[in-house]
Parts: sequence; structure tokens; C-alpha cells
Amino acid sequence: QLQLVESGGGSVQTGGSLRLSCGASGYNFVSAYMAWFRQNPGKEREGVASIERDGSTHYADPVKGRFTISKDNTNNTLTLQMNSLTPEDTAMYYCAADWRSLSAGWRAIDRYRHWGQGTQVTVSS
Repeated sequence: QLQLVESGGGSVQTGGSLRLSCGASGYNFVSAYMAWFRQNPGKEREGVASIERDGSTHYADPVKGRFTISKDNTNNTLTLQMNSLTPEDTAMYYCAADWRSLSAGWRAIDRYRHWGQGTQVTVSS
């Protein structure tokens, strides 16, 4: 069973930056569809950004211009660079991956078969 492992979460002040990483040993990310989601207690998990096999990316409106998703196929690592953080970005962040080619949109949770355990991001004002 594939296990994605996130790292890089933490606590920062408004305007700060964090870099999240996600990896999985033994799996090749070249052909994977991957994404970052986030969730707060009592709220639905929401898509933050995704990257497709061809490298094309998608971003949720609240993070456009501030977050950058990238995939290092050599090291099998997915990264989310987060700049200009605000308290509204506080959440548990999850890495997601799938190797199937599906018609579901990038924000659909059931589009991704594999998930990490999450890493907490806390932004204080």
C-alpha cells in the first residue's frame, strides 16, 4: 500500500513562508496526478493546488499568486511553496496522488486514491 509522507508544516506569522514536501519511496511520480488539499476541523477538505502528468497546474483562487506546486520526478517529491501566508491559510495540509487518468476535476477528493497523513500549518496574526 502506497504511503505518502508530508513534511514541512509549522507555525509562522502573517506574511511568512513555508515549504511543504510530499514523498513516497518506491513509487515513480512521473506519471502521477498529484495535489495538495487542506482541511480545518468541522469543514470540508478543499483543493489547494494540483499538478498533472504533463506538468500543468491548477490553483484555488485564494492561493493564486502566493502558492506554487511543483513535482521533482527525479527525487519523487511533490512540493508546495507557500508565500505571503495569512491566518486563513491555517489548516492541516494533505498530499494526494493517483496514477489513473480520470475525468473528475482536480478538486474532487475521490479523484485521488492515495493520501498522506497531513502536516499542520498554523499562521498567526
